[in-house]
Amino acid sequence: MKGLLIRSPWIDLILEGKKTWEIRGSNTKKRGRIGLIKSGSGIVYGTVNIVESKELTLDEYKNGSHLHCVSSEDTIQLPYKKTYAWVLDNPIIYDTPIPYQHPMGAVIWVDLSKALNIK
Repeated sequence: MKGLLIRSPWIDLILEGKKTWEIRGSNTKKRGRIGLIKSGSGIVYGTVNIVESKELTLDEYKNGSHLHCVSSEDTIQLPYKKTYAWVLDNPIIYDTPIPYQHPMGAVIWVDLSKALNIK
């Protein structure tokens, strides 16, 4: 399983089911269940499904505030030259978060099958 690094407070909003669009500057072809890692923590806090990735227009970004949780006053322009919504579904919060070994150079994705501290 792959793990996606996400900063607070966005990861918490995703795990609570309040944020269903993760806004990124690149497309993803990944689909299915991924782990959610709080940036800088070394811990996987839960999982979510990626069901779609779509490029957004400025109007879609503005009108999607309730989906990506960026305040409407901060949506006057797209955050990236090409802005994508990674559409998320079915978040699961782990009762006990799982530590992992963060590989050098990992910025967006971590291969959790290699990084989990399973003893």
